[in-house]
Amino acid sequence: MISSVKQSSAAIGVADLVGRKSPSLRPRIASVAPLSAIRSPSLSLLTRKPLYLASPEGFVFGFRDGIVSAAKPRGLAFKCEAYEADGSENVEVSHQESRSATAQKVKIGIYFATWWALNVVFNIYNKKVLNAFPYPWLTSTLSLATGSLMMLISWATRIAEAPKTDFNFWKALAPVAVAHTIGHVAATVSMSKVAVSFTHIIKSGEPAFSVLVSRFLLGETFPVPVYLSLLPIIGGCALAAVTELNFNMTGFMGAMISNVAFVFRNIFSKRGMKGTSVSGMNYYACLSMLSLLILTPFAIAIEGPQMWAAGWQTAISQIGPHFIWWVAAQSVFYHLYNQVSYMSLDEISPLTFSIGNTMKRISVIVSSIIIFHTPVQPINALGAAIAILGTFLYSQAKQ
Repeated sequence: MISSVKQSSAAIGVADLVGRKSPSLRPRIASVAPLSAIRSPSLSLLTRKPLYLASPEGFVFGFRDGIVSAAKPRGLAFKCEAYEADGSENVEVSHQESRSATAQKVKIGIYFATWWALNVVFNIYNKKVLNAFPYPWLTSTLSLATGSLMMLISWATRIAEAPKTDFNFWKALAPVAVAHTIGHVAATVSMSKVAVSFTHIIKSGEPAFSVLVSRFLLGETFPVPVYLSLLPIIGGCALAAVTELNFNMTGFMGAMISNVAFVFRNIFSKRGMKGTSVSGMNYYACLSMLSLLILTPFAIAIEGPQMWAAGWQTAISQIGPHFIWWVAAQSVFYHLYNQVSYMSLDEISPLTFSIGNTMKRISVIVSSIIIFHTPVQPINALGAAIAILGTFLYSQAKQ
């Protein structure tokens, strides 16, 4: 509101407040009628913004029962200043909050787009490598080794700040690394035997395993809509598996084992992440290094250097030097997409993350079918769609 005072013939002075003739300068109180009682035709009040009056020199103004009072006159000098309330600070804060919210949405959108793109590229190169070099244990080991080396170089060159860890951190990380290693190898074994699209259709059933493990092993209970959302997930995966043209039991079991392992990885991660100040990027880097230590002796025992050497020579003779690029690309993109996914989890809620994970599988399934010309029957596509829809309903029901 703006208050303006218009007076045509007289100005307000000290004498109008305390009297024109004062026998002495001793303190006295003079009151002025309430502003609402003023009815002078020469004085008009317009109210639009609050008017602030600075105290005159020698006077102290106070309000009591709607009356303006003045006390303690110390001199005849009178200084009156007025200024309007400025609301620009509130407007500026509001604009800053709006810009911050917009920037956060843009940041999350970039994370999601990068996560999906990197995952699609990884799956394409991973499948190309496995088609020419069917050794999933070595392929899985190279992925973890490449990511670990990238992070060690980043810490050494201070591109990224090294995490501050202790024995308790690595102790809590150990079960997470075991589950991550099993899930990673099982998924790679699955993709070496069946189409990428089929592996990801089966892996879309991970929420069903999450609910079952949490219910029967941890004693957690869920609302009825959560249990109902499992029906389309299980039914869609079953329908897609039965109608899969290139069905392979090893590939199917690998995807199922991967689901169970990643469920336990998520459970252990929730426990291990409590109270830690390690960022998502460094947490996954530490996870990769520990998983590499666990996986390497098993990879050597199961496949071995002799099989790797023979397979490598065969792949080079069939594909040429491009095969080396394929191996490097699948290893680098595996680490990058997982790293970005953990960075996304730092910025968003688990629910939003699960929805993003569902959309990621859709992008991988569609892109792999297009690139590898995977034959898909209508009933197979329907089963995949039902499973993906069930996964989305699960994420909504668990909200």
